[in-house]
This record gives sequence, structure tokens and C-alpha cells, in this order.
Amino acid sequence: MMRSLYSGVAGLKTHQTKMDVIGNNIANVNTVSYKSQSVTFNTLLYQTTQTASGANQETGMGGKNAKQIGLGSKTGAISTQIDQAGSAQTTNNPFDIMITGDSFFIVNNGTSNYFTRDGSFYVDGAGNLCMSSTGYNVMGWQVDDETQTIRQDRVSALKIMDAAKMTYDAEATTEAYVSGIVDANDSNINSTSGKVISLLVYDKLGYQYSAKFSMHATADKNAYYMKLEDVLDQNGDSLYEQYKGQTGVTSIHDLVGWGSTQAIGTSDVVTLSSQKANAYTTKGQIDLKDTTTITLPVTDMTADPTTGTPTKYVYNKGAVTAGSDVEKLLKNAYNLDDDTIASIREFEIDRETAELTITKRQVTNSVLVSYDAGTGTFKDLTGDGTSAGVAKLDFNTDVMKMFADINVDFTASRQANNNKAATISATNGNLKGNYAGRKIGDMSGVTIAQDGKIYATYDNGCSRLLGQIAVANFANASGLSLEGDNLYAETQNSGAFDGVGSDITGGGGYMTTGELEMSNVDLSSEFTEMITTQRGFQANSRIITVSDTMLEELTNLKR
Repeated sequence: MMRSLYSGVAGLKTHQTKMDVIGNNIANVNTVSYKSQSVTFNTLLYQTTQTASGANQETGMGGKNAKQIGLGSKTGAISTQIDQAGSAQTTNNPFDIMITGDSFFIVNNGTSNYFTRDGSFYVDGAGNLCMSSTGYNVMGWQVDDETQTIRQDRVSALKIMDAAKMTYDAEATTEAYVSGIVDANDSNINSTSGKVISLLVYDKLGYQYSAKFSMHATADKNAYYMKLEDVLDQNGDSLYEQYKGQTGVTSIHDLVGWGSTQAIGTSDVVTLSSQKANAYTTKGQIDLKDTTTITLPVTDMTADPTTGTPTKYVYNKGAVTAGSDVEKLLKNAYNLDDDTIASIREFEIDRETAELTITKRQVTNSVLVSYDAGTGTFKDLTGDGTSAGVAKLDFNTDVMKMFADINVDFTASRQANNNKAATISATNGNLKGNYAGRKIGDMSGVTIAQDGKIYATYDNGCSRLLGQIAVANFANASGLSLEGDNLYAETQNSGAFDGVGSDITGGGGYMTTGELEMSNVDLSSEFTEMITTQRGFQANSRIITVSDTMLEELTNLKR
């Protein structure tokens, strides 16, 4: 009689335990990364009133089974559904991270490592990535200072923000390239001033400048010369104007070397000034409006093929002598400036139209860019003697220490018909976008990749690897010990953490930012279990009630 009482009590206790687990599941239905639990029962103990006996072949008696009376139930196991992922909740917080896979984040309280699926993180005042609910440091791998790659060593706290990481150093431009189409019929390229090309460059301190070039046609339809005109600062002021008072600085080319000095065949046409007369007299003599007669030292004449009458004055004596009649003619009749006159080596004057055609000029610090006549692809920098297609902007670092030399690659440019519109341009950096130079950058954001690598982005377009979140994996994750606060600890049955961790992508998992893993509690299942648990508890209570009634009947026999 007493055995049924104890069985009922045991049944009540086990069902109460199950109800406790169900209540805890329902209480944590909205807890981040909570894993639901379930209870299984075992029989408690059996009292054997008669043991089993075997058959006796001598007497012919058969065997008998044992007589055993159970004494109730006990809690066999409380299992955690740790391998079953919860649904994703979008938070749009970049430091909220959800793990897809069987891995765990590693966090540390200063003395011990714990493991969690709760990826609700934040950056504390010291710049450490921490768990929001506990403040425990998130553990991972650091960046090797030399290689700037992840060093997969023992995990340590991830300090992703400090004074050194808040800015990205400036860098001088060391590479550039010229690309686009050169059209021989472009009016700008065929003008006296040429087509203006600007190249953005940075110095070592991150200040921005513009190297100003002009591109001109030559007598060769497949060759063009590109001349450096000036370098301007961010305010548009000329560097030459800023440095020209220093010793040895007489032109921009004393500050920045570019190409070489070349005698280039041209066909630049200059008309007679409107203030001057176009009256020509005898061979080698021109009458100006102010009645001044200038005699040209002409040694070569072109003749009309039918009459033999000279039609052009031809000058081919090289550099024009200062103060000569030729210089007076070019200044007074054609208004040419000193720099243009100094560059002229040959010219022609038509006797009928008075047009002056500069047929050869010497261009200081320029490169002669040649293209293949058949394909239009880049050929070489003829004047620079460089077949590789690279010319150098050679800065005078004795005067301007903040600059670095810049290699300019022309191989991406080509010559083609583009409806008289040249698109030739210059871009800082090489063809892969490297070595373009940059200003100093302030941190503008932090992103976390699917493999847990943390990157800082800066307002100068750069990014920096800050570290990588490592994860832990266990042979038996269900064997982890629940420590509260969404934390787990390793046990002898879970397998040990090696202190190094692993890359989440190695096992096929990944991390998603802006999301959190929610509880995997299924309310419909919990309510069903609650009903069956309630009925079981009621039935066990009835056992106690009935047993008590029977005991009462027994005690009433003495009356």
C-alpha cells in the first residue's frame, strides 16, 4: 500500500520538473539565441518480490518470470536543443551578428572563456568589441603588423577602435595612367593651346594638386606631343609662382621634370595681326603698317610649280636670334610671345595670304606619344626613348620635399576617329587602381564580413583589416554546461576548447550582420507538452488520494 504513495510522489516530482522546464522554455520564447529544453523520464526502482526461475527438465516444471513492483519514476535527462537554430530577427545594427552553422562565439570575462550564440555586440569606451548583455570581451584573432593579414594564434580580446585606427595615413601619388581616345581631327588638339589634360596628384601629406598638361598635334598624323604646363594647388595657385624666387627656379620645369626637349614637326597656322599690313614686296622683304621694312634672311624658297614664281618665304635657320629682324616680324606682325618665338625652329609665310605656318618647333619638357598607323594602338614614347610606354614626372624634391616621383603609363590610350572629339585623360593610380595617393582619412564606419573579419572604412576611400571573430566548435555541443546570460561552458562531455578556435567558413558556416538568432522554442509544442504534463500530474495526485483513502479504510477496521 505504501509503495503506491511513494510512486505517486515520485510521479508528482518528475512532472513538476517537466513543468519547470516547460515554464522556462515559454519564459524564454523571445530570448536571443535561447535553446529549448525537453525532459525524459526513467523508471525509478523496482522491488523484486520473487526472482525469476528457469525451467526444470527433470521435474517438468516450467520457468517463472520475476515479480517486480515499480516504485515510481525519475528525471532521466534534460536535453537542450542546441543544434537547432532559431529564426533570424532583423535589427539593422551592424554589430548584431547571427551565426549560421553549429559554431559558437567565444567571449571572456577576464579570467575564463565562455561560449554563446548571442551575437548582440557593441563597442565599449575602450574600443573593445563586447557582448551587450554581460560586457564580456568578444575573442578573435589579431592582424599581423608586417603582413596586414590575420594571424591565427590563440584568441584574444578584439580591440577594434583606438587612436591609431581612427585615421588612415596619407600617401603620395606614385603611379598614373593616360587613357581614352586621341582624335586627329579634334579642334582642341589642333589649336595653338592644345587640349588641356589635368592629372590629380597627392603629396606625402595628403594635399591635393593638379598637374596641367596640353596635348598637341604634330606634322605626323600618328604622333602628338604632351607638354607639362604647370602644377596647381587646391586653390588653383601655380607652384611655380610660389617657388620661383628660390635659387635655380626659372620655370615650372625646374620644379617638375617631364619628358625631354624635342624638335617637333608641326603645322600651326598663325594669321597676320589685324593691325598690320599684308603688303609684300620683293623676295625677303615685308612692309609693315608703320612703314617699317623688315628684310628676312631667307635662304630657301618654294616655287609655284607652273610659273616658278616664289610663293612662300621659308625660314629654316633654327633658333630665332633675339633682336633680329625675324624676331621683330614675329612679334610685330603676328603678335607671338617670347616663349613661342623661342620655341620656333622653322616656319613659312605665304606671300598671298600672309599666313604664317610654324613647321618645326622645339618643345621643352614634353613627351612625343606615337600610335600605330594601322591599328591606332599605343606604339611608344618616341621622344622619351621608352618602349614601355611610361614617362616620369620627376619632382625636384630638394625644393619640394613633400612630393614623390610619378610614373605615367600611356599604354591604355589609343588613336581613333571619335567624331572629332578626343577623350584622352589622365588618372592617378595604376591600371589596377593602386598607388593613386590619398589624403588622410577619418574612420567612417566598421563592417563585418561573413567570415568574421572586421574592416574599418575611411572617408578617403581606404579600408583596414582590424581583426577576425573566431568561433569554437565542439564534438558534443549538447554536453555544454548552461551558465545563464546566454552563456555556455565546456565540460568533460562536450569536448575541450583548444584556445585557438577556427574560421567559421571552414565548416561551411557564415556570419550575417544586422540580424540576431532568436529562441527556437515552439509554443505549439510547449502548450501540448503542458497539457500532457498537467494530466500526468493530476493522475499521480489521484494515486496519492486513492492510496490515502485505502489507508483510511484500513485504519477504520479497529472500530
